[in-house]
Amino acid sequence: MPTLFDPIAAGDLQLSNRVVMAPLTRNRAPNAVPTEMMATYYTQRASAGLIITEATAITHQGQGYAQVPGLYSAEQLAGWKRVVDSVHAAGGKIVVQLWHVGRISHTSLQPGNGAPVAPSAVRANSKTYLVRPDGSGEFVPTSEPRALRLDELPGIVEDYRRAARAAVEVGFDGVEVHAANGYLIDQFLRSGSNQRTDGYGGSIENRARLLVQVMDAVTGEIGAGRTGIRISPVTPANDASDPQPQPLFDYVVRKLAGYGLAYVHVIEGATGGPRDFQQGDQPFDYAALREAYHQAGGRGAWMANNNYDAALAGRAIETGQADLVAFGKPFIANPDLVRRLREQAPLNEPDKATFYGGGAQGYIDYPALT
Repeated sequence: MPTLFDPIAAGDLQLSNRVVMAPLTRNRAPNAVPTEMMATYYTQRASAGLIITEATAITHQGQGYAQVPGLYSAEQLAGWKRVVDSVHAAGGKIVVQLWHVGRISHTSLQPGNGAPVAPSAVRANSKTYLVRPDGSGEFVPTSEPRALRLDELPGIVEDYRRAARAAVEVGFDGVEVHAANGYLIDQFLRSGSNQRTDGYGGSIENRARLLVQVMDAVTGEIGAGRTGIRISPVTPANDASDPQPQPLFDYVVRKLAGYGLAYVHVIEGATGGPRDFQQGDQPFDYAALREAYHQAGGRGAWMANNNYDAALAGRAIETGQADLVAFGKPFIANPDLVRRLREQAPLNEPDKATFYGGGAQGYIDYPALT
C-alpha cells in the first residue's frame, strides 16, 4: 500500500515523494522578474516531491496582479533560470504554472492601460492586487473587461505554446496549465462568465474548446509527459460559477485523458475554503470525476488539493483516491514540510499579514527543524 512518502512517476517526472508544493502567489517579483530571494524561497522547499511555482503570466496581457512573475521577457527567463538551477542543485523537481488571468486584472497592469480580456464583457465581482506609489500594496476591484475577438484566440493559444517552450529551455521539469480559480481558461469553461454565441460558447464542447486547443499546443510542443493541468470544478474564486459543474468537468477530464499527461491537479471545494463547497443542486462527486478520467484511459497521476492535513493526505494515498497531494499554506510557513509530516512534528503557523508582497519577513525566514 503506497504512502505519502513513497516515490512515484508522474508522466516523465520521477518524484521522490508524493508531497507537492501547490502554486502560491506571493507578489515578490518586482517588474514581473524573479529574484534571488525567490530562488532562496523555492530552494528551501526543494524536499517536496514536486514544486509547482506561483502562477506565472505567459504574456503582459496575462498579468493580473502587481509583482507577480512573467515568462515572456529575457530578463524574466534569466531570473527563472536562477531559481530552477538552485532547486535542481538541492535535488528538487519544479514545474512552472502557465497563467493568463483573463478578466481578473486592472487597466493599470495591462499593455497600454487597456481593458482586460475575457470570453465575454462580464465584469468579475472580484479584486486584484496593486502597489501604491509608496510601495505598499492594496486590493482593488477588477476592471471592466472586453470580449476577445474570434481572431485573437489563436494568438493566445500560441502564447501558451511559446511559454511552454521557454519554460523547458530554461530548465523547468515541466509545466502546469492553470485552468482553475476563475482565470481565463476557467472563464471560458463556465457559463457564468462565458456568454459567447460562437464556437467557443454555449455547449460544454464549445466552452471547452480553448482548453483543448491550449493542451494540444502545449503537449505538442514539450510532450504530454511534462505537462500537468489544474482544474477547480466548484470553486467560487474570482466569481467563477456554473450551475452544472459535474457534466462540465466530467467532459473536461475525459478530454484530458487522451493526452497521457503527467498529472491532473484537482482543487476540491472552494479554493482555500470548505472542501464540501457546492455549486449547482447537488454535491460534486470527485470519485466519479476520477473514475471518468480513468475510464477514458487517463494514465497521469491524480493530484488532490485543498485543506489536506497529514492524516487526510495519507488516507487519500493509501486508498487510491489520489496519487499526489498538494499543500499550499503549510508550505509557506514550513520549508521542511515533508520532514515535519513524516515525523509528525508540529507545524509553524503562517503569518497572513506577509502572504502578499513585502520582503524576506514571512517569506524566507520561517525556521526549519534542527
